[in-house]
Amino acid sequence: MFSYSKKTILTSIFILALAVVLGIGTFRVMEKISANGSVSQNTTVKEETNRVVNEENVVIDVVQKAKPSVVSIAIESQVVDFFGRPLSSQSQESGIGTGFILSQDGFILTNKHVVSDTSAKYFVLIKQDGAEDKKYEVTQINSDPFNDLSIIKIDATGLKPIELGDSSNLKVGQTVIAIGNALGRLDNTVTTGVISGLGRGVSPVDPSTGIAESLSDLIQTDAAINPGNSGGPLLNSSGQVIGINSAMASAENIGFAIPINTAKELYSNFKQNGKISRPLLGVRYSHVTGDLSTLSGAPEGEEVKEVVSGSSADKAGVKVGDIIIKIDGAKMTEEQGLSEVIKTKKIGDKMKLTIWRDGKTFDVEVTLGEAS
Repeated sequence: MFSYSKKTILTSIFILALAVVLGIGTFRVMEKISANGSVSQNTTVKEETNRVVNEENVVIDVVQKAKPSVVSIAIESQVVDFFGRPLSSQSQESGIGTGFILSQDGFILTNKHVVSDTSAKYFVLIKQDGAEDKKYEVTQINSDPFNDLSIIKIDATGLKPIELGDSSNLKVGQTVIAIGNALGRLDNTVTTGVISGLGRGVSPVDPSTGIAESLSDLIQTDAAINPGNSGGPLLNSSGQVIGINSAMASAENIGFAIPINTAKELYSNFKQNGKISRPLLGVRYSHVTGDLSTLSGAPEGEEVKEVVSGSSADKAGVKVGDIIIKIDGAKMTEEQGLSEVIKTKKIGDKMKLTIWRDGKTFDVEVTLGEAS
């Protein structure tokens, strides 16, 4: 038999009671920590869900706002037989591009290369909710020779113009939304992405001529831009147009758009003058780079691919195959080429062209005419 003193028994009871109290306290603290952790986790999931939903709603709202103002552009072409001979009594329409409405009375903006065939008949298709698309024949085509832009006209009233934004303060990483007639048959296709770069320069090939045309100061985006998207709007998260989708690179997730401020200036001048008035040299060309000139033996510059009959270049004796290496003494480079120089000129201005032809260099003077 063990015997314990009263003091020992009381001490043991005190220690046991303290342990129970500490245990309960620790359990409650752990319970609170667990509860807090669970609440924190649930809060994070809820916040993430709200963020995703908000982002989706932004895109949905932009599309709903812009869609009535985005149109598809189609071309009418003749049906040919097995041997390629036209069947005069038959024609067919095919979608080729996109545009967007500028005014209630039928002015629409698109790319120049979408409507570049002057002998073709073009149509605009406007989407109608729950009804067949409205079809209008294009009655005017007003093209800008400097930029890949055209202002076309249809005979319509009561159209809904799209809201034009400001492309002067764009930021890399900014969210953008593209709408277009993808592949010429999937109208109102929506893609999203960000602005990947600013001030880009590319030389897309005009499908009607096979000649590369130099475009500068473009917006680069990873929003998918496919054939048929050309001429469609690139929108910000407020539903304003900040660019005109114009070209795509051979690599994935690289597309280019013309800044909307370029188009706004063009449209403003058009409304004021009733036409697009630009100085014209009258050549189509492609740039001979420094690397290519080293291989070919020709100098770097603008190689003339076509001379417009009766133009300033034609009158000055410029010929196909000539390479324009300087204008007013300034070298032609990829960064500062022929189109960039002419953009700074006015109709009637004189320029001195330094030309390389068959191994010889000479100067000619031209007076810039007006683009028709």
